[in-house]
Amino acid sequence: MHSITKGLLAGAAGTLALDVVTYGDMLLRGRPSSSVPAQVADRLAGRAGVPLGDGEERDNRTQAAGALMGYATGVAAGAAYGLLRDRRPPLPDWAAGPLLAAAVMAGANAPATVLGLTDPTSWDMPSWVSDVVPHLVYGLTTAAAYRALR
Repeated sequence: MHSITKGLLAGAAGTLALDVVTYGDMLLRGRPSSSVPAQVADRLAGRAGVPLGDGEERDNRTQAAGALMGYATGVAAGAAYGLLRDRRPPLPDWAAGPLLAAAVMAGANAPATVLGLTDPTSWDMPSWVSDVVPHLVYGLTTAAAYRALR
């Protein structure tokens, strides 16, 4: 199996794990989902001149686009990991997992920060935990899934 294919599959597994942890946290704490991915999608669509409709139709499209951007980030990071992993001496999963987590957190949060939709320096501890833990699970799962596919 090619390294990109293994990376895509590992990234998909990691993204599923991230979603399970995120939705589990929402269920346990009764917290709402974040509106930031939809806001990022809305801003990016506006800047690109992509019409999303009006009212409820627009809201539905921005929510869907925000979720799909998250999936794309997770799968693309897995593919990049696959390319890098086969070209360098592999890191153990316990080291690769947090690095993958940091990369995907940056990929998810940087656009929102640049667009002025969030400011991580103002987050409280529960907000950081809600962001770090699922991304760490993503990274560890992606690294382990990639190794399992060898």
